[in-house]
Amino acid sequence: MTSILGLSAYYHDSAAALVRDGDIIAAAQEERFTRIKHDYHFPTNAAHYCLKEAGLQIEDLDYVAFYDKPLQKFDRLLETYLAFAPQGLRSFMMAMPLWLKTKLHLPREIRKALDGRYKKRVVFTGHHESHAASAYFPSPFDKAAILTIDGVGEWDTATIGIGEGNKIKLLKTMHFPHSLGLLYSAFTYYCGFKVNSGEYKLMGLAPYGEPKYADLIYKHLIDLRPDGSLAMDMSYFSYCEGLRMTNDKFAALFGGPARSPETPITQREMDLAASIQAVTEEAVLRMARYARELTGSENLCMAGGVALNCVANGKLLRAGIFKNLFVQPAAGDAGGALGAALFVHYQLLNNDRKADPGDSMQGSLLGPKFSNDQVRAELDKIGAVYEFIEDEAKLLEVVAREAASEKVIGWFAGRMEFGPRALGSRSLIGDARSPIMQAQMNLRIKFRESFRPFAPVVLREDVSTYFDHEGESPYMLIVADVKKDQQRQLSAEEQAAMQDPDLRKRVNVPRSTIPAVTHVDMSARLQTIDERRHGRFYRLMKEFKKQTGCGVMINTSFNIRGEPIVCTPSEAFKCLQATDMDVLVIENCVLRKSAQRALTEAEKAKYVQSFQLD
Repeated sequence: MTSILGLSAYYHDSAAALVRDGDIIAAAQEERFTRIKHDYHFPTNAAHYCLKEAGLQIEDLDYVAFYDKPLQKFDRLLETYLAFAPQGLRSFMMAMPLWLKTKLHLPREIRKALDGRYKKRVVFTGHHESHAASAYFPSPFDKAAILTIDGVGEWDTATIGIGEGNKIKLLKTMHFPHSLGLLYSAFTYYCGFKVNSGEYKLMGLAPYGEPKYADLIYKHLIDLRPDGSLAMDMSYFSYCEGLRMTNDKFAALFGGPARSPETPITQREMDLAASIQAVTEEAVLRMARYARELTGSENLCMAGGVALNCVANGKLLRAGIFKNLFVQPAAGDAGGALGAALFVHYQLLNNDRKADPGDSMQGSLLGPKFSNDQVRAELDKIGAVYEFIEDEAKLLEVVAREAASEKVIGWFAGRMEFGPRALGSRSLIGDARSPIMQAQMNLRIKFRESFRPFAPVVLREDVSTYFDHEGESPYMLIVADVKKDQQRQLSAEEQAAMQDPDLRKRVNVPRSTIPAVTHVDMSARLQTIDERRHGRFYRLMKEFKKQTGCGVMINTSFNIRGEPIVCTPSEAFKCLQATDMDVLVIENCVLRKSAQRALTEAEKAKYVQSFQLD
């Protein structure tokens, strides 16, 4: 047996993944263990978890693979700093200590983090090779086009490739500083959100606006070519030489300075979000058409941070350029750890590959799990009050009834998700039929902007009843419209509220039979669930439908703003205590907020303030 540990670190969302004979055994982000959101440090905890899950010692590993080539990335940084010198000196001085101390000595750092016990080869794969491998090798296709789009790896910012059998090949690349991912991040920054974590907020904000600035973007900022590549006018951007994404020239083009974080969102930000979203969608569609032309394949695999733009993915799927689409659920840098391990197994070691028509990603449920004995021991230790319901049918009946009565449920079951989405193991769930649930969850539980949409989870067999979508969407990476017959005709008063500058008033307008998961443009970021992947969560949904007649619920990540998704039972209990969640279910243990010792306001505030706002 060949065991390979893949690693990503030192940029964004460090992670580890373990592959044994081509099978994905375990994968997790470091943030889930350290509780530091988007933790970029070496994934020591994640690596040791993966080894434990596989039943391996460090000495049992055959290879360790790292997801990019640090020397090439360092070359790009030096060339960029020199090109813009003396501008960027402050950024240069901030970056160099970490590079000189750690990043340029990664083989040493990797061996050190593995307790000095790993003596074999460390393999460095290319950044976009790792992305491409993470997308193609777990896909159900024997042959597929591959599209990777992100901010930047070493030099590449986007690639088109092909996967066939056990090999991938990159055919076309786009190079730094021209980058669709960095263009989108520039608008994320300008609209007052945090780069590398706020892009999905910008995507959620876009339906509130009109693409009024798209022409300005095309005229002044980019030259978008027929193949989807773009050339950017760098005089409007500062990311090459400074710590900001945009500059005064950019601000002048769009009518004023960037929005300060935490200040009210205006119509300008809504229209800017709509504009860059429209431009991004057009670029992705052009890249996809060119990829189809180059490869001739009817299948497409995607990865890289831009592949998490589920609105663009939905439009790509509906455009019919490809018959089939697979998006790596951990499409960002975390997924690079998995891609690096798979690249070594197939590409370098030349092992046979047989495409899995099921799901070799296993629902992306690749993280830690806890037995009922472990859960009870942990809850007893912290003094939690709970009811243990051994019979699953009774448990699901109780939870479904609570959800149907507009209670917010924390759901903790099975293996933790790998990637940015909660997929039914570490989820907050609720009744999608409730007109108040979206605002309630955002403000009472998540402590975040009330405009943010929640995703629906829908029984696989019911998806076409509620949404304009056929087939699966198990990873919450496709946006589809709510069916016309599920939409409501708005009254004159409701139509007026939809034009109100206060986003909270727009959010509270019930637009369909499932208003809590219907965005203002009648769209939804949907997740389908089935028995094979999701087990108990699927059976809960079946019970909820039995009680209510509705096969849709809300599914959002089990965390509060600024906190990573919860990993352990005690973290889930802390979240219950610090928020207005009603019920927490951890495996077969049911905890009601009303039965717990109430935190003082000072205790609650201390817990919430311990997280960084993002």
